[in-house]
Amino acid sequence: MLSISNRGRVMPASPIRKLVPYAEKAKQKGIKVYHLNIGQPDIETPALELDAVRRSNFKILEYSHSAGNESYRRKLTGYYQKQQITVDYTDIIITTGGSEAILFAMMSCMDAGDEVITPEPFYANYNGFAIEAGVKVIPVPSSIESGFALPPIEDFEQKITSRTKAILICNPNNPTGYLYSREELEILKTIVKKHNLFLFSDEAYREFCYAGGHFSAMRLEGIEENVILLDTISKRYSSCGARIGAMITKNKQVIETALKFAQARLSPPGFGQIAGEAALDLPDNYFDATKAEYKLRRDTLVKRLNGIPGVFCPDPGGAFYAMAKLPVDDSDKFCQWILESFSYNNQTVMMAPGTGFYSTPGLGKNEVRFAYVLNVDAINNAMDCLEKALEEYEK
Repeated sequence: MLSISNRGRVMPASPIRKLVPYAEKAKQKGIKVYHLNIGQPDIETPALELDAVRRSNFKILEYSHSAGNESYRRKLTGYYQKQQITVDYTDIIITTGGSEAILFAMMSCMDAGDEVITPEPFYANYNGFAIEAGVKVIPVPSSIESGFALPPIEDFEQKITSRTKAILICNPNNPTGYLYSREELEILKTIVKKHNLFLFSDEAYREFCYAGGHFSAMRLEGIEENVILLDTISKRYSSCGARIGAMITKNKQVIETALKFAQARLSPPGFGQIAGEAALDLPDNYFDATKAEYKLRRDTLVKRLNGIPGVFCPDPGGAFYAMAKLPVDDSDKFCQWILESFSYNNQTVMMAPGTGFYSTPGLGKNEVRFAYVLNVDAINNAMDCLEKALEEYEK
């Protein structure tokens, strides 16, 4: 009898996408589904990017350098300089989305059986990348009551073992939207220095901060060799399908190691690199309108959620996600039920169950994640559906 790998068996299904069949069936019945379950922005991809791809006139679509086109990497140093991050183009490896950047970082810095500590709830695919790399994610729970602020330093230190090699954060955070402050990053710096750990910093949502500015882990002094920045153009320029990200570090040994993994997959996407490089020519005020729109959506969503009896949602400081506590016993069942058995004015809403963003058993059972990637009218309609659904739902 043929069998699949153990790695394949333990690889988790996406909690964000697993309810898709129920949404499809609802649509087949003529029900409009408001997709607040996935971080696919509805902001138009900049024409500058798309035009650059259309204007491409080469006769052969060749492999690029395994680290990415040199012209793109050099241009990226200017972008990072504007973020007060000083790097050389040789500190950058262009990756197939932020996903590959995370995977390269894990495989370059950790061996099978090693552990990476991360606050939870966390981006669900971190579990998948860890399984691919053969490492183990060790969660440090944060609380919705505190708005998902960084857990106390003692909670991190209690989790450190001889197999701990790194701490992983997402700032601003997916799924909570929490924006870590400079002071919180300085706390992480003390742990990293004390225990000689890597600090993986996923900064995919850097541009979308609503409660203060963004402070990059790359700006922490004294741990330059420890920090690995994980980045992507997916959300920044609404270019998820380009599959272009980057792994950045001043640690030359890590760069040299990651480059070997990059060579094994030959090169990052060619057209995606053209799009990413063109996006760097956008004016500095490009994000102003997008950021204002997301802030309006955030304010609308949070106000509506907290106006529903029994619902609590902290005010997220960045990204375009919010975690909310609902008056239900099992968010997985509820999120399936609202698609499968409920509609209001021939409409319903798709959410991501909170359990998919936790690895500690039992946590997230009454939480859901919302991605406020739809316009305000759609958000209000979705909240009307949710409010009616909670009135009708039996726990």
